[in-house]
Amino acid sequence: MSSKKKTVYIAGIGIISPLGCGADDTEQSLLKNISAIAPLSADIFSIRTPPPLLVGQVTNLTESPLPRTHRLTIAAAQQAMKGQSQPPDAVILGTTTGGILTTENLLIESEKDPLKYRHHGLTTVAEELADALHCTGPALTVSTACSSGSVAISMACKMLQSGEAEWVLAGGADSLCRLTYFGFHSLQLVDPEGSRPLDKDRKGMSVAEGAGLLLLTTVKPEQPMGQILGCGLTCDAHHPAAPHPEGKGAFQAIRNAINSAGINARAIDYINLHGTGTPDNDLAESKAIRAVFANPPPLSSIKGATGHSLAASGAIEAVIAAICIQEGFLPGNTGHRTPDPELHIRPIMSPVSQPVSIILSNSFGFGGNNACLLFSKNGTVTAPSIASEHAPLTIVGKACITGVGHTRSSLETFSKLAVIGGTLDSKIISENLPARKVRRLKRFSRIALALAAAALEDSGLKESPQSVFMGSGWGALSETYDFIDKLQSSDEKFPSPIDFVGSVHNSAAGQIAIMHGARGANITSSGGDHSFEQALLAADSFLDEDSPSAFVLAVDEFHKQFSPLFDPSITTDTSPADGGGGFYLLRQAVPGRVSVQLKCYQKQTEDILESLVAGLGGTESLQNDCGMILAGIPAAVAHQGEEQLHQFMEKTGLDIPVIHYRMFTGEFASASSVAAVIAAQLLEDGVVDSSKKILVLGFGKYVTAMEFAIQ
Repeated sequence: MSSKKKTVYIAGIGIISPLGCGADDTEQSLLKNISAIAPLSADIFSIRTPPPLLVGQVTNLTESPLPRTHRLTIAAAQQAMKGQSQPPDAVILGTTTGGILTTENLLIESEKDPLKYRHHGLTTVAEELADALHCTGPALTVSTACSSGSVAISMACKMLQSGEAEWVLAGGADSLCRLTYFGFHSLQLVDPEGSRPLDKDRKGMSVAEGAGLLLLTTVKPEQPMGQILGCGLTCDAHHPAAPHPEGKGAFQAIRNAINSAGINARAIDYINLHGTGTPDNDLAESKAIRAVFANPPPLSSIKGATGHSLAASGAIEAVIAAICIQEGFLPGNTGHRTPDPELHIRPIMSPVSQPVSIILSNSFGFGGNNACLLFSKNGTVTAPSIASEHAPLTIVGKACITGVGHTRSSLETFSKLAVIGGTLDSKIISENLPARKVRRLKRFSRIALALAAAALEDSGLKESPQSVFMGSGWGALSETYDFIDKLQSSDEKFPSPIDFVGSVHNSAAGQIAIMHGARGANITSSGGDHSFEQALLAADSFLDEDSPSAFVLAVDEFHKQFSPLFDPSITTDTSPADGGGGFYLLRQAVPGRVSVQLKCYQKQTEDILESLVAGLGGTESLQNDCGMILAGIPAAVAHQGEEQLHQFMEKTGLDIPVIHYRMFTGEFASASSVAAVIAAQLLEDGVVDSSKKILVLGFGKYVTAMEFAIQ
């Protein structure tokens, strides 16, 4: 069955960048074709060895106790939500830095109080924003490097078109910090004269900061600011930090966006290029453009004006696309002086006043993560039809890694109700991986690669899945710590480029794509103790009949210095534990196999238990169909979680086994991914009657429910 795809309208926009605060400031700066790139201000952070590099920095940012990324986000959100009386149904934010700038300052001061690091996690940006807006629905975090903001907007479109929400606030935000400032410099990707995209003499990017947010809805506003026609996500599966030299992933992402919109490429009036100013990126993008367009429309990059604001860049450019559509102008390619004959494309040198109906906006990031969005004026295009119902997500392969070993050892030990927590030796983790490919990888990526390889083997299928959806509460702690430690100990002279590339949250998912040739959507989510659930939600949104297979997994590593500072469930007395779990999933009904559904993801409210019970089919259905509960209650919310579980059991009248799985897995953010693998195995082994379902419930600030059943 199919139905007309719901139109996604832009109801509000918010932007704060080096060009200014708000749509008017941004428009005026773009029309003047000026660059806001300037030497790093000591007001953001000081460096030990001058002169400072040129960056794109926000001025006059409101002070508050929150970290800089959080403040940028809230400033943009206040603009996007202006005039709205109701909170959005969900918040989806792309970010790569989170509270790292505050963390860096605290580490320099040798601060040991974990409470002061409470805003380090990426998920805290979306959660603080949701709290500020009184949003009780999902607060989701995407971290796919420089495409994060565009991926967040793509996820919002999927959520709206599926009917899961009517109003979603989505975008991206990142602040300047030492990690990115010195990290990109260590890769020799920074132009000392300032970014000049597509210029023959370009030498690199200018690191920047900012935030862009769109209030999106399927309810037509009185004065829509435009609409989103389509989105396209792909992965190069080529290199951790460099684009495919022929731009193949970028080409396919553009094609996917055009196909999802149901338009012809000739209908596009303007292309907002990713255009960072690095020689390889601009060349690869130009090849992708020429492969799609016989005669490319007018195009330009604004990063010579703003700098490259990483996760925020795609969202900032989405806001600017909406401004251009409303005001009828095309921005110039600031900083460009000499055309590069090798590119075979020529950008707009200066702003042009002309009507524009359809805009393509490109965003590409580390790990080969590509995201393209199409924007239009209202009524320009009729939305195509989409499938109104999806087949279930079926588990055809599974794997987990815990303190006692790989999948078989972990499941056999758990079946005896013995503890499986701990930290497995790195050599054992990667014993089945090619030594040459993992020699430079540290614990986080090795666990992820081992899980993907084991899930593929368990499936018995010859072909790897097309997409990767990964969750992580804290990301690659070893690389992050080692980068910062080496930076400080070398007096900021010798930052490690390898550790910088490995420190991004999506580094492991990118490695999986490279090893398995997974060129579909590649999304890393970071939702604290519910990171696996966020990865599953993303998979459910993007997997369809055209892209029906994926690795879905979650990983977290224990780190002696960082884990007790960042994770409130871990103290210096907590037994170290880490690992993860994952599936090879198909969007296909397979009789006799286990399916998985995310049935609830909602913030704790007075009526949360009513919502949870309703989402699970009601009390009668639960009493008839539910055979076991695996309950996840992190130590940091033990009292709250126990009370929620107690009330749930009372409300439903269930009298079935309840296993507190963290008593066995130990405390780490991705423990629910291990519980998910256990649930699937218990059903396969017949420990629970095949007619019954197993629930994996998560409690705390957010309440989640995953349902496992044999088809």
